[in-house]
Amino acid sequence: MNRYLLAGAAFLVMGAIEARAQILRIGMAAEPTSADPQQYAAAPNSTLHNHVFESLVALDARLKAGPSLATAWSRRDDTTWVFDLREGVKFHNGQNFTAADVVFSFCRILNNEGELASSFSSIVRRLERVEAEGPHRIVIGTRQPEPLLPADLSTLRIIPAGLVPARPIAFSLADQCGGRGQPWPTLAQFNDGSAAIGTGPFRLRHFGRSGVTELVRHDGYWGARPHWAEVRLQPVTAAGPRLAGLLAGDHDVVEAPATGDIPRLRNNAAIGLAVAPTTRLIFLQLDQRNPAPFVNGGGAPNPLQDVRVRQALSLAIDRNAIASRVMDGLALPAAQFLPEGMFGTIPGLPVLPYDPARARALLAEAGYANGFSLTLHATNNRYVNDARVIQAVGQYFARIGVRAEVDAMPSNVFFGRRARREFSVPMGGWAASAEETLLFFRTWMASTDRERGVGGSNYGNWSHAAFDAAALTALITMGEPEREQLLREASRIGLQEMPILPLHFESAVWAFRRGLAYAGRMDQQTLAQEIRPQ
Repeated sequence: MNRYLLAGAAFLVMGAIEARAQILRIGMAAEPTSADPQQYAAAPNSTLHNHVFESLVALDARLKAGPSLATAWSRRDDTTWVFDLREGVKFHNGQNFTAADVVFSFCRILNNEGELASSFSSIVRRLERVEAEGPHRIVIGTRQPEPLLPADLSTLRIIPAGLVPARPIAFSLADQCGGRGQPWPTLAQFNDGSAAIGTGPFRLRHFGRSGVTELVRHDGYWGARPHWAEVRLQPVTAAGPRLAGLLAGDHDVVEAPATGDIPRLRNNAAIGLAVAPTTRLIFLQLDQRNPAPFVNGGGAPNPLQDVRVRQALSLAIDRNAIASRVMDGLALPAAQFLPEGMFGTIPGLPVLPYDPARARALLAEAGYANGFSLTLHATNNRYVNDARVIQAVGQYFARIGVRAEVDAMPSNVFFGRRARREFSVPMGGWAASAEETLLFFRTWMASTDRERGVGGSNYGNWSHAAFDAAALTALITMGEPEREQLLREASRIGLQEMPILPLHFESAVWAFRRGLAYAGRMDQQTLAQEIRPQ
């Protein structure tokens, strides 16, 4: 072979190596349920959507709100916000981004028939008006003061108005933006890619439900150019095969390696680790309906309606043991609903107590000296060691005479069933998108009020007037000292009444091949645009 052919062959080999180097393969711990960015606010969905779509406001790795499609915002008064939009931004299809796309996106959220658990419409329903002041300014009027509006808007991703035939669209809650009978992008169109058009750093090439989702770099992106030409998101829901794929070279980055493997990985020079504290609370939600479908065979009365029973179940759980033994030290035992130091938390609280003798006494006092039966439902592939955690909880309950069956299932089954309120004691996980207890109270504990956009995930149907008075007053209080005191009062009531049993806060862990750098995120998302070669 002459030197020209050798040089050409070497060039092709180097080109192939460079092409492979531009592909990032991420092993996800759970699969996204859809490519629709306005369908369901689950973390695997957010991981996918935040590659392709953007919002007016972005949260950084530490949950601080900053500019994205809006460059700045201010308040004209307590209920009127002005957002100045970034100029020169184009969607993946080449259309210019303008204020009309914001109005359209918020209106489509109101008309998204496939939305689960009011994930996004609960925010939009709290708005009174969304109006364009020229092509690059949006004015948002809220029905009442909304101190956390910028953080809320970080979850509302913008899609182009050009996805439907041109028509006048004005924001209106009364008639859902005139949406009844009008065409809107469908779930199927997002999943087949035809509607999955955003302004983000990557374009969707293929959404692979239960398979690989493929992304390609958007070279017209307004922001910093990602290193990766292609990204492949592959759900591998079992920790063992996920890590095996990394060690075999099939993945470059994997989420949530098994906690028991962390010491071995720390000693592996070919593997890097990132560990990030998170706000993700793992908790049990106790059904207040009567009868409850999985308590005492679905018969009435429901013991979980008695505060003494709820307190007993909390006292039965050794949270320190779960954090140290089940979570291998990669969790913070819960003392309240967010880690201490975050806005609205109560200073100085110890870990929630473990006292099985007191638990048995409370059950007897409530009339259940012989216990009762229930079923614990959980995921087996979504949260760190989720199946092991729920098994441990079931064993703790058995020790105080509560006969607990455990039913752990894949997340794509669990979340749909929970949204339909089929469970009585589901184990959930939730990560705050801002460092404030108000978000958890508003979504999971406030009495469900669809019009006010609160209690959308209150699947247990708990309602407490004094809690609502504190939490919902905080919801409209702009002054931080006053809001903090209200949130602390709501926390005290929640910890006394125990409609939700906090267990622990996860630490997020990623493992990746040598030569990569990733700092991790408090929201546990794995974003290719933040992963870089060293």
